[in-house]
Parts: sequence; C-alpha cells; structure tokens
Amino acid sequence: MNSLRTTTLYTALHIVAGTVGGVMAKFAGLPLPFMLGSLIATSLLAVFVPASMPEGYRTPSDFRAIFIALIGLSIGAQVDWKVLAELRHAWPSFLALTAFVPLVLFTNYLIFRRLGGYDPATSYFCSTPGGLIEAMLMGEEEGAVEHIVTLQQFLRIIFVVTLLPVGLSVWYGHPVGSAGGMTLSPADAGLAHLPEVAVLTLIGVLVGKYASLPAGQLVGPLLVGAAATLTGLAVVEMPAWMISAAQVVIGAFLGTRFHGIALRLIARGAWLSFLSVGSMLLIGLGFCALAMGPTGEPLDVLLISFSPGGVTEMALIALSLNANPAFVSAHHIYRILLTVATMRPFYRRFVRIGAGRR
Repeated sequence: MNSLRTTTLYTALHIVAGTVGGVMAKFAGLPLPFMLGSLIATSLLAVFVPASMPEGYRTPSDFRAIFIALIGLSIGAQVDWKVLAELRHAWPSFLALTAFVPLVLFTNYLIFRRLGGYDPATSYFCSTPGGLIEAMLMGEEEGAVEHIVTLQQFLRIIFVVTLLPVGLSVWYGHPVGSAGGMTLSPADAGLAHLPEVAVLTLIGVLVGKYASLPAGQLVGPLLVGAAATLTGLAVVEMPAWMISAAQVVIGAFLGTRFHGIALRLIARGAWLSFLSVGSMLLIGLGFCALAMGPTGEPLDVLLISFSPGGVTEMALIALSLNANPAFVSAHHIYRILLTVATMRPFYRRFVRIGAGRR
C-alpha cells in the first residue's frame, strides 16, 4: 500500500470517527460539540487502538489548513465598521492583556517547574498562553521535551474550550455558544456564495503563509474575510454544515496528537493543565474586573476575550451574549501575536540564563 493511499485511508478513518463523536456530542449537549466530540473520539482511538495510526503516518497539514481557513474567513466576515469603532474604546482591555500574558506565563512556569518537575526549557514552552505551533517548534530548538510540550499545549486548549462554556452554561442556567444553537453562519446561508468563499480562502491561506503571520492558517483568511466585508467586494456566507465539518476535521486532527503517549503521562499532564488553566482564568477574571469600567464591556464578554483557548468557541459564546465575535477574536489574535513575539526573548533573558545556559 503506497504512502498516499495509506494517508488517505487513515485520514478518512479519523474523520469518520470524528463525525460520529461530533454527532454524539451534539446530542449530549456539549459545548463546541463537533470539535470536542471529534477530538474525544479520535484521541480515544489514538490511545486505545494504536493500529489506527500506523508507523510513519502523518496527518496531512495542507488538508487541515483548508478547514482552519474556513473558520478564520467566517470570523473575519463578522468585522464591520461598527466593530472597528468599538475597538477604539477597547484600549484598556488590550493594555490589561499586555500585562496578562507575561503574568500567566510566569505563573504557569512555576506550576510546571515546581509541581510538574519538568526541566526549565520544557516547563517554559508548556507555559505559553498561545502560539501552540511556535511553542512546539521553538521548544524543540531549545531542547524541550517535544511530546510533553505538545501534550500540555493541546490540553490547555481542550481544558479552556471545555471548562469555560460549561461554566458559563451553569452560571446562566442554559447552554451557551454552539451548544445553544449559535453558529458563525447566517440562518439562511446557502451555496450561492461558495465561489467567492473558495477564492477568498485560497487568498487567505497564501497571505498567512507568505506574510509569515502567527497562526497564519487562521489569521490570514481572517484578515482577508474582514477586508472583503469592509470593502463590500465579496459576500462571505457558507452553510452551517460547512462550519461543522471544519470543526470535525480540526478536532479529529487534534485528537491524533495523543497517539503514542502513555496514559500515565496524559493523566499527569491533565492535572497540571487543570491547575494551569484554573490559574489563568482566575488571573484573567481579575484583569477583566479592572477593565470593565474603562471599556464599558460586561465581565463575561471580557472573560471570553481573555481566556486562552479556542478562538472559534470563544466567538460562538460571544454570539450567544450578543457580543460581536470579531471583538473577542481581536483580543485573541493580539494575545497570540504578543505571546509569539515575546516567547523567545523572554526565554533567553529569564529562563536560559537562569538555568546556566550561557
């Protein structure tokens, strides 16, 4: 069996498993059901059925990039002139976010170093509140244990996109986000504008790649979608099933990351991630309380904007709170940009020198 046929066969297997998991999660009323359900199904498959990922198999990154781009394009399409006008008054929350990133990085580092017992490099790159791919790549260059960094970074995202919407659902007494029926697609969206969506998606992927943007697969299409909407040059509309399909694929590929990782290591990483995410949410809550007055935004909207998890689910929850998802997404993009920009300088200045690696 040639490599292309093998990749296609096993990729199809993961997507089918992810679809089944997503549908089950939808019926169970979980937040972000298609992504979380898909992730849970494929991660269980990866851990308990190792044969589901033969040696040498790699999930096709270019295929996944298409679906990430669709999500980015959908979020970008929510940007209008009203949202941009609102962002002018959001500078206090961006200022608070500037302090939030290094503070949670320091707190996470103490958790992974003191409680987890990881080495300095591994602890640091497990601690970054964003920049998942960059943390894995830089961590590998600096001698961090790659599979531990990968595990902790993915657990950060999983815990945030699970705990926050569930917590808000309990707080409000009803489901929020995608579990509450929210979607990034207009209710009457059909297939009429798919040619425009296809062209803009391709342009967005190319922009993200060749402009070397952080999280370029998402941010490039997001910027293109925003530009198309603001200028009125194109209409970005796609049916809800396309957004759901994109979430299934993204979740399925995330779940495969657990292949080859021992249950003992996953369990250890889970409780460390629970402490880390809990501390980040508490710190974020404090900054949000300070930013409420100057920005005029409600506490819950600001908390969604500060929570270092999935941009998609944060945008969906924002919709259920009558807040524009683009406002929330702008904070997450800034968090990612700031984290990536300071990741290596902070490491070299405060961690590597402190560890005696001159």
